[in-house]
Amino acid sequence: MSTQRIPAVFMRGGTSKAVVFHARDLPESSAERAAMFLHVLGSPDPNQRQLDGLGGGLSSLSKVVIVEPSQRPGVDVDYTFAQVAVDRPVVDYSSMCGNMSSSVGPFAVDESLVEVEDGEARVRIYNTNTNKVFHARFAVQDGKAVEAGDFQIPGVPGTGARITLGYQDPGGAATSGLLPSGKVRDQLDVPGLGEIEVSLVDATNPVVFVRASDLGYTATEVPEVLEADPSLLQRLDTIRRQGGVLMGMAESTEAVHLANPKVALVGPAAPFTALDGNNYTPESHDLAVRIVSMERMHRAITLTGAMCTVAAVGVEGSIPYEFATSCAPLRIGNPSGVLPVEANICNEGNGRFTAVSVTSYRTQRRLMEGSVLVPSRLLK
Repeated sequence: MSTQRIPAVFMRGGTSKAVVFHARDLPESSAERAAMFLHVLGSPDPNQRQLDGLGGGLSSLSKVVIVEPSQRPGVDVDYTFAQVAVDRPVVDYSSMCGNMSSSVGPFAVDESLVEVEDGEARVRIYNTNTNKVFHARFAVQDGKAVEAGDFQIPGVPGTGARITLGYQDPGGAATSGLLPSGKVRDQLDVPGLGEIEVSLVDATNPVVFVRASDLGYTATEVPEVLEADPSLLQRLDTIRRQGGVLMGMAESTEAVHLANPKVALVGPAAPFTALDGNNYTPESHDLAVRIVSMERMHRAITLTGAMCTVAAVGVEGSIPYEFATSCAPLRIGNPSGVLPVEANICNEGNGRFTAVSVTSYRTQRRLMEGSVLVPSRLLK
């Protein structure tokens, strides 16, 4: 069987990993791209391990990033994100990965897609999934992105060079606006629960926020505890899909994408133990969040989910607003620790809010460079 070698870089961005490609090296056909991405990541794998590919058996480790020079004014590079399902043959372009967005600027610099001076670089990035622009600021030395530093993020051992990500006008990334239903809170009728309140918010990615207590939890549990309750996961998916319809993302619950919207359990700050064994007090964070990604509990929090949370806290009356004790910056308790994020939300009055910007901080690392081997039969 003949194979083709496709240049690729394997990178960590925040608490995610992805195979990163130049758009120029990929087939034009979307079907061929999907077949290639599934093969490279090792999907579908009914055992949910992706042993026959570069994926890691979790949604945060089963990703593809595509980068190319931009022809848009005021933008340096275009970034397309593909979420590859672990256990089914699905490649989903409906969302953006905030964590992997931290790798795009350094990749563009290291691959000579943009010219920058040593010092602090700014790369202007257009995300094709959401049609939004964000800026990445990071240190450059000898023409390459600096990786070593003293900045630490929850969920990643060790430290690295800090990357500042500023998302401009993040509201309505996948819908009509920051509050796509036009309301701060909505009612959903969920089988087995009855009517429950949710907040439907879209900033960098859309999220359905629900009180953890309405489902019998606190939002401080480790993912394994939540995943051990199949009725919880089913109800959360029902909530997510109903929320997606109310947001205008699909005409039916069956048509709602796997990757978007996300659904998040929210609760007050409370003592919790992170996955690395560190203990956190209620004073260490402002609220607790547990988020679902691709039908599984996330081991940290999606970065876009965190940025949507801080935007929601800026909306008076929302469910995250109800719990947050502070928001400058907002410290989000999640399974891997505490994540700080910031937002500039404008209250225009009469229940109208605008997300001016959200800001987050990440680290990234180039793990491997070379080629992925793809059977020629997949690239007709």
